Parts: sequence; C-alpha cells; structure tokens
Amino acid sequence: MTPILRGLSVLALALAPIGVGAEPATSVLKRDFAFPEPVEGMPARLSEFPDLQINAFTTNDGVSISYWEAGSGEPVLFVPAWGSNGAELIDVIWLLSRTHHVYVMDPRNQGLSERTAKGQRIARHAMDLNQLLDHLELDRTVLAGWSMGAAVIWAYVDLFGTDHITRAVFVDQPVSIYTHADWTEEERLNAGGMTTSPERMIAAFAGAPTNQQVVDMKVTHRARMLDTPHIRNATSFAQAVIPSDPDHAALVLFDHATNDWRDVISHKLDMPVAVFSGEESNNLPSQAWIARTVPDGRLYSYTAEQQGDHMLMLKNPVGFVSDLRAFLAGE
Repeated sequence: MTPILRGLSVLALALAPIGVGAEPATSVLKRDFAFPEPVEGMPARLSEFPDLQINAFTTNDGVSISYWEAGSGEPVLFVPAWGSNGAELIDVIWLLSRTHHVYVMDPRNQGLSERTAKGQRIARHAMDLNQLLDHLELDRTVLAGWSMGAAVIWAYVDLFGTDHITRAVFVDQPVSIYTHADWTEEERLNAGGMTTSPERMIAAFAGAPTNQQVVDMKVTHRARMLDTPHIRNATSFAQAVIPSDPDHAALVLFDHATNDWRDVISHKLDMPVAVFSGEESNNLPSQAWIARTVPDGRLYSYTAEQQGDHMLMLKNPVGFVSDLRAFLAGE
C-alpha cells in the first residue's frame, strides 16, 4: 500500500532569491513530466514551473535531506505526511509560491531524501527540521505540518522553542494516535486516538486484515479515493519521480504512533495557529480541541463537497491555499 498515497520572515530573508546551489526540478529529476489531466490555472507540464527548485543538505548524522522550493516573499516551510514528499504537494507549491517563498522538506526515508536505518524517531526528524532552518538561514518563518509533519513540528517546538516561528499550520494530525486504556471517550476524541495497538496499526497500513476497532482505517480509505484532478495529477507525478520504498518509510511509524503531544499543544504553542480538517476525517474532534486549546487558534473545517478529509491539501489545493493565505495575512 502506498503510505498515505504513496510548514513574517526578516525582510532580507523574505525577499531573498531561491537558495544558492539549488537546481531546477527538471534538472534534478532528469526529466520533464506531463500532468495527465489539464486543470485551469495549473501547469500542464513540470517544465512550465521553471521556478521550482530541488536542493539538499547533509544533517549532523550524515543523512542527505532534500527539499523543494519556489517563489519569494514570506517563507512557509511544509513538513509533509508520513510517506509523502514535495512531489505530492506540487499544486500547493505552485499556488502558494505566487505570493510566498515555499519550501517542502522531504523527511529522511521519504521523497528524494536518503534511505537510512538511522534516526527513526520523531525527535530526530525534528532535529532535521531544525538543521534545515539553519541551513536556509530562516530566522523567522511559518511552519506547516500535514499529518506526521505536524507531529514533527510539535517535537521541534518541544526541543527548540518557538523563537523562529511566526505562525503554525497543522493539517489533520491526531494529538495522540495511541488510545490509552484509562481514557474516557471524551479524552480519546480530544486526542484523536485511533488505535490500541501500534503494531497492529502498522501491519494494517501494510495490508494486513483489520477492523475499525483495531485502527481507524478511514484515512487509508479516503486516501485511495483519487476523486479530484488535483490529487490524480499529484499522485501520478509522485509515482513517476519518487522511488517507492515503503519498508524504510515504515521504520518511524511505531515511534510516531506512541507519542502524546497534549502537553506541547497546551503549554508551548504561543503563536497564531491554523488547524485544517473536515467532516470526512475522524480526526476532526481532536483538531477542534487543538484550535480551542492554543491561545490563538483557528479551525478550518471542510465539508465533504470541499474534500474535507485527511488528503484535503492534495484534493482541494485551491481552497486550502486561499484559506492559508487569509490566515497568513491575519484575516
């Protein structure tokens, strides 16, 4: 199974050009790509997005981390979902880069980043994010996390604080995937608990038989519904240019599933926060909890018609980027 289909800068930084040494995406990928479905306002081919760059840096434990970037202005750095990458966010990058300097990090073992057995913990992913911010010399930036990417940002805040974050954006990530046996149902809903067995959850994501009491499988069910041209184009692009390696991607899942981020959300998020979810996601109650728990939170809940599920950024990038721009503008 494809894992989940197989985030104001200082003025000088905000107006900085694409990073020195970055290469055009077509050069790095050594190919052009024709998107299978024409969508008005979107490029028909990758070569029609010449501003898109791909670069990489090496972490302090010797792992090469790739990142995608385009645009200029206020920086927004995305950390994508488990198994996801910059290719899947191609439409979000295109749309948001009209007004912002957009970065998408490929986490270790995902996208174009190096495959490794090292550092398969959310804390290490947070260190990678910290080192990417240092590499890019981003003193003040917006961090946006989708699914596991939100957990990486919560870990970053826990370890390194919020001095470099102007605003934060979280897309449909449970506060605690693991359901504790002594929780009330209200606590489970607020945390977003979706399994009582991380091992069986991981096995289910790999295709083992399961049921809804073992793990919430609505995420994978909705992920398989390639029900908009945007997600069909993004998925086709990612499948064409990203090597498939679900075994390496799975290494971080146990640690990801067993973290509980309620203390970080309750006590450490001191910047404006936008939370995105929708009525087709079982995570919606926990996303509402995040928005009302942080000091300055706003919930964007999408309807079924607006593709309000775990994949909302990929299925409805126009709506997502419009709402994101409004949030970044303080509207």
